[in-house]
Parts: sequence; C-alpha cells; structure tokens
Amino acid sequence: MHTVDLSELAQAPSPLSHAPVQAPDPQQLVAQLGGEVAAVLSSALERVVNLATTGRIDKAGLRALRDEIDQARRAGIMGQQVARLSNGHVQQAHEPLNLTELLRDALLQRSREIEARGIEVQQVLAPAEILSDETLLFSLLQTALDWSFEHAASRIDFRLDMTQWPVHARLVVSFLHQPPDMVEETAAPLAPTEAPALNTMSWRLLQQTAAVLGLQCCRFDTAGRAQLHLQFPDTLAPRLPGMSAMEPADKVTQAHNSQPLAGRHVLVLAARREIRNVVREALRPMGLMIDFVGSVEEAQLLCSDGLPHAMVYDSTLAGDRFEVLRNQMLAEVPSIAFIRLAEQGKAFEVLNIGGRQFASVGRDAIIESLPPALIFELSRQA
Repeated sequence: MHTVDLSELAQAPSPLSHAPVQAPDPQQLVAQLGGEVAAVLSSALERVVNLATTGRIDKAGLRALRDEIDQARRAGIMGQQVARLSNGHVQQAHEPLNLTELLRDALLQRSREIEARGIEVQQVLAPAEILSDETLLFSLLQTALDWSFEHAASRIDFRLDMTQWPVHARLVVSFLHQPPDMVEETAAPLAPTEAPALNTMSWRLLQQTAAVLGLQCCRFDTAGRAQLHLQFPDTLAPRLPGMSAMEPADKVTQAHNSQPLAGRHVLVLAARREIRNVVREALRPMGLMIDFVGSVEEAQLLCSDGLPHAMVYDSTLAGDRFEVLRNQMLAEVPSIAFIRLAEQGKAFEVLNIGGRQFASVGRDAIIESLPPALIFELSRQA
C-alpha cells in the first residue's frame, strides 16, 4: 500500500446528479440476503461433508471454510444494517471531520486483511474536511472497502479530490472486477450504469449509508471495470495553517442510537464459557462483528488476517504473551481499544498500564457496563 502524486492518475469523469436512494423493498432485500447466504453456506457445507467423509482437510480448505462462514455472517449483519438505516430513525451529529485522515485510518485498520488477500491498493488523497456524522461516515468507508475487496480482480485505486464547481470533496474508488486478461477496456468506456453482479449486500449497505448521510452516490461500470463516486456536499473551505475549523452553530446533538458501533469488529479473548455467554448477550444489540478465542495464540492467529477495532479480554489471560500481542497490535494500529474483564473491582474504571489508559469492567457488571465502556473506549481512541 503506497501513496503517489495526484498527477499520476487521470481525472475521472464528473459524477452525474444522483437521485436520493429509496428505502429497499423488504421482499427484495430478504430474497437477496437469502440468496447470498445460501450460496456461500452451500459451498461451506460441501467442505464439511467432504471433511466428514475423508476425515481430512488441508490448511487452504480450512481457511476457505472459515472465509465462507465469515462471508455469510457479514452478509447477515449487513442486511440488518440496511434495514436499520432504511427505517428513517437514525440520528446524526454534524461535526467537522478530516475525511483524508479517516480514509487513511480505515485503510490502515484493514492493512493485514489487504496483505492476506494479496490486494494492491493505491491511494491518491488530497486534503479534505467535511461536516458529517463520524459513526456513519466510518461505517460508509468500511463498507466501501468491503465492497471493493469483495469484487476487485486487480489493484484498487482510491482517489480523494475536489470538484471544480461547486467545490465538493469527492471519493473515487476504481478497480477491475474481471481478470485483466479478460477485459477490453478501450472498447468499453465507463458509463453511468451498474453491473448487476456487483450489487451485492455490501453495495446495498454502502448505497443506503450514503443516502442517509445525504451524499451523491453513483457508479460507472463496464463489463470489466467498476468506478464508484461519492460526493460530499458539506465540504469545508480549506483552512490556513495553524487555524482550527470552527464548529458549526447549528451542530446537531448526537441522539440515542441503538447500534452506535454497528459493523465494527470486536475480538473477545476468554476461555470460560460463562464469560463468553455473558459478553455475547451484552453486545448482541450493538450490531457488532464478534469473534471469540480461548487463548493468546488463537488471538494472534486471528489477528494475522486483520486487526479488530477493539479487544475485550479476560484478565486471567493477561500475562506476558498477551502484553507482547497487545504491544504489537498497538504498534500497528494505535487506535485499537482494549477492555479488561476483571474478576473483581468496580463496575467500570479506567486503568493506567504502561503509560496508556485502558478500560476495565467488573465481571458482575458486564451486561450493563460493557456496552458503554466499549463506546467510550472507541470514541476516546478515535
């Protein structure tokens, strides 16, 4: 993953005026979700049947099985998020945000996944600040990564620039969705159309999130290449060095959101079943992606494919090997949140470990204190 000069990429066509995205038809959404989940689970079932028959599975087959199950889980979570966004009850807080840094952070957060998938990513990012809701914008960027990783058959180009008039920040994501040797790009110019094969659940979520944020969202597809345009109408004027952005007078206060961290990935390190069950119940309403591991070695193996946004860990497993893993994770992505589950102690407190502050939740207070502790930690680290 590397950064190049703005002059290295040709200018993309100007995005078209895009009508507001309508709420998805519930029956179509359920049908699409069912189809996507069934497709990957059918493949996973074939692997399980083969394993039961032969008693053997190689490392590549085991990884493919895990990826298929994870893909089905992701599709289910995305379907839930689309339904939540389309009900019209999501409240937003409009605040000045550095879109350039947020996109860089999102790519950094997924760097291990990018490496594991063998994806080449090119960034061409101009400075841009916007007014938006940080939680929803974070979700939008992560979903754009999900969608492009799912379909890209070549290098993925991320370009952030400014339109000439009106001056709006614009994010362009471009990639080949067919192998390069099967694509004749010169014979198929980009057009404001959508290839149906790319309209998976990740696209539905991206589309719906952009609509809730009031962004212009359109695609320029050919038989081989896809190009996504996201235009941000609430773009702030460039600031002089040393000056901070003025907070808007009409800033909307963040209202209650039943799933403020929807789509974020939490890794739970706990060997005891009773702790896992309580943590699962506490975090169930938050729309998170949750993985459970029973040892530091399992956590290290899972993190080799991609780092989570937060780790919740049983204090009885927090030895020297855990501290080595924690330091490695923080060295790569300093914004990862850690929450300790203490055997005893206060319901929720902040500890100082190695010059850094970490949250701690007492075991008897997990149900009521873990969700707000997780929100607090992720917000503070951001």
